[in-house]
Amino acid sequence: MAQKIPQATESNRRVAIVTGASSGIGEATVRKFITNGYAVIGNGRKVEKLDSLAQELGSAFIGVAGDASDNAVIDQLFAAATTHFGQPADIVVANAGRGLGGSVKDADLTEFERVLQINVVGALNLIQKAAKSMVEVQATHFPNRAADIVVIGSVVGRNLSPFSAVYGSTKFAVHSLAEGLRREVGPFGVRVSLIEPGIVMSGFQDAAGYSDDMVAHFETNFGPILYGEDIANAIYHVVSQPPHIHISDMMIRPTRQDYP
Repeated sequence: MAQKIPQATESNRRVAIVTGASSGIGEATVRKFITNGYAVIGNGRKVEKLDSLAQELGSAFIGVAGDASDNAVIDQLFAAATTHFGQPADIVVANAGRGLGGSVKDADLTEFERVLQINVVGALNLIQKAAKSMVEVQATHFPNRAADIVVIGSVVGRNLSPFSAVYGSTKFAVHSLAEGLRREVGPFGVRVSLIEPGIVMSGFQDAAGYSDDMVAHFETNFGPILYGEDIANAIYHVVSQPPHIHISDMMIRPTRQDYP
């Protein structure tokens, strides 16, 4: 007999936490989720941008400003789900991160400690808290409802990149954490999915210190390159699957990007 897949209704709409929500992949994911009826708690550093999103998107969006690697801010994100939407978050997208251009020999390491803090320590704090909450909830909800932890990795977390090897080391770490968590909580009905984007045009390049020439090189050699909306579509596809289907790993490149 075929299994009956439960359908979402207004009374059980999904509630998502998205970090790095004020631009790029994060902002596009917020918009995609709300367009499809989800409630979203978005985190970012830009208070004005979060306020603007709240005015535009309405009561389905709540902004929590602050550092995504700060445990107090992470606690606020989970508390906001219950306070504003009446239920725990059942989607967490660990998207906040920073880039760092340069090879192992030549990268300017003055910012590396901060990159490590947000890309690895902050991501780990977020997904650990999500896992503890979701495992408890899924004890009674699975397989009637899904619970998703989505980790934004990178193609340079799988393939060594000569122009961003130091940054890539943080993504190798994140990939390891995502796979470890998948094996740990999957049996309890919690899906952990790793999304590995290739080159995505956003504010990331400026923050990473990439030169205009390097960005132009990307477009010339790999274009048309990806935008945040392309990755948001993939994230939505992953979390919108029925609870018994788990897409655990997805790499997304521009068609012409051969490497990394």
